Amino acid sequence: MNDNSIQPDPADVRPILIVPYMWIGDFVRGQTVVRVLKERWPNRPVDLLTTSLCAPLVDYMPGVRRGILADLPRGRLAIARQRELAGELRRQAYTTVLVMPRTWKSAIAPALAGIPERVGFVGEVRFGLINQWRWGEKALPRFIDKCAALALPDGAPLPPEWPVPQLMVPAEQADRWRQANGLPGGRAVALAPGSVGASKRWTYYAEAARLFAERGLDVWVIGGPGEKALAQEIVAAGGPKVRDLTGNDLRNGILAMASASVAIANDSGLMHIAAAVGTPTMGIFGPTSPYLWAPLNGLAATVQTKTQLSCQPCQSTVCRQNDHHCMRDISAADVVGIAQAVLANANGAA
Repeated sequence: MNDNSIQPDPADVRPILIVPYMWIGDFVRGQTVVRVLKERWPNRPVDLLTTSLCAPLVDYMPGVRRGILADLPRGRLAIARQRELAGELRRQAYTTVLVMPRTWKSAIAPALAGIPERVGFVGEVRFGLINQWRWGEKALPRFIDKCAALALPDGAPLPPEWPVPQLMVPAEQADRWRQANGLPGGRAVALAPGSVGASKRWTYYAEAARLFAERGLDVWVIGGPGEKALAQEIVAAGGPKVRDLTGNDLRNGILAMASASVAIANDSGLMHIAAAVGTPTMGIFGPTSPYLWAPLNGLAATVQTKTQLSCQPCQSTVCRQNDHHCMRDISAADVVGIAQAVLANANGAA
């Protein structure tokens, strides 16, 4: 970030809490907010509210002191659980909280905890819960602009660029992960075929796995339990060089992405993880806009259909045209060819 109007204040040591969005990709992007805060206040401890799913990410985020677990149920207020969480927040003596989501529910525990400065955008009639109002969220173009703006002084202009999210994975952890899974030390392609919303899932991962295997590359299929059946289909198509490495623990996905030579993903949380750990990452986009949703870190390749579609981008999780051309018109051969160029580039730069 390059904003000379904001001077660091190393004398301030009061702890700050961030209430981020809890989708994996959004949570990763929240590390940019941490970096902005640390530029303003290098000695203020920064904690993140987290769910059990996202908690492993906190261990790899520079600038984060700790994660505060808050597995609040969806669809109901759960006042008793909110009060319990508020007690934990009160014990940490936070003086500032940035509440990223605009929901009423996300601001309850910080308000019950009596955190003096509760910063958030206007939304869902949160009068009394948020006491440092910010306006103009809808005018901000990207998700990261909406979130990171809360870390700036009220009214400050957005910088030309934000600090990129970072996930720092120690090399020895990645090596131990490979050994524990019986994986050889050569080049490997990580495939992340899952996403929230069926329309964002590329069609030909199984065929791509087969082509990679034929070229002598190891292939890892990465994802959560929801991708298990799809992973088994990909393994069946690709043969013995293709491994199903899906699992219940997100840490497995983080270490896999850090260990891979190249990652290929839909618009998903694992795409953001791969980019943030520094692995050359290819993002396959159909219904969503790379400008709005690609990682700030940059992608080794942004893959989209070569045909011009009037409905693209629709930003919908379900294809309303019933043909899914934005994904079906991207061939496995094209993706494999781009990946080989990315690998050659990475080897040339090494």
